[in-house]
Amino acid sequence: MNLQLAGKTAVVTAASGGIAGAVVRTLVAEGARVLGADQTVTSALKETGAATVEADLTTPQGVEELRRAAESELGGVDLLVNGVGGLAGLPVAGLADTEDETWFRAFELNFYATVRVTRALQPLLRHAVVNVSTGVARWPTSGPNWYGSSKAALSHFGKGLADELGPRGIRVNTVSPGLIKTPLWEEYGPRLSAARGQADSEKFLTDLPAVANVTLGRWGTPQEIANLIVFLGSPAAGYITGVDYIVDGGAEKVIR
Repeated sequence: MNLQLAGKTAVVTAASGGIAGAVVRTLVAEGARVLGADQTVTSALKETGAATVEADLTTPQGVEELRRAAESELGGVDLLVNGVGGLAGLPVAGLADTEDETWFRAFELNFYATVRVTRALQPLLRHAVVNVSTGVARWPTSGPNWYGSSKAALSHFGKGLADELGPRGIRVNTVSPGLIKTPLWEEYGPRLSAARGQADSEKFLTDLPAVANVTLGRWGTPQEIANLIVFLGSPAAGYITGVDYIVDGGAEKVIR
């Protein structure tokens, strides 16, 4: 299928990360001009050929740096991929042991950063926005409450934004990955296994797809998520908007 992305422009946040990094590589391979933003721009991101900007998108200054870079490097933005988010080394604990600062930081990273970036780039937007949420937003008991709650807010934001921007011909969709083997799990996996009383974190991660009842019985890859994100951001998906796609290998069994 021709995704009709040659010559299109795209901004991707958290572009040095696992999923967003795969999005950058795929967009570049499709012929798009890409600006990748991250707090730390890695050599791997630079090697994709994308333009880059180093900015902390949880701060107003970082968002403004990205806006200026998008304007100067791209002129307009056909596709915005909001990949920023994560666990950021925050503590895994129950409500009684989770301080306000953890909740504030979680929402800054997983919700407000995307809201602010999208608002700042809205005058430049032309065709599509794809937000990266998580399956945990639908499964409150499967991860830290602050993570699922902040991502659930992001999923809701995407649905409302689709209605707001639709009259301008701008489509907004959300992709909610399940168990995807990204660098995040190298740091979070041992902490989660310890919190659940399992000393062997490697075995814990190996067994996790079975524990989570993943139909396909394995972890997903960043590229498998990137394929959907790029499709949704392309003209080939021109009649799709306001949808939250769960991509979890069949772990969710409920029909919605």
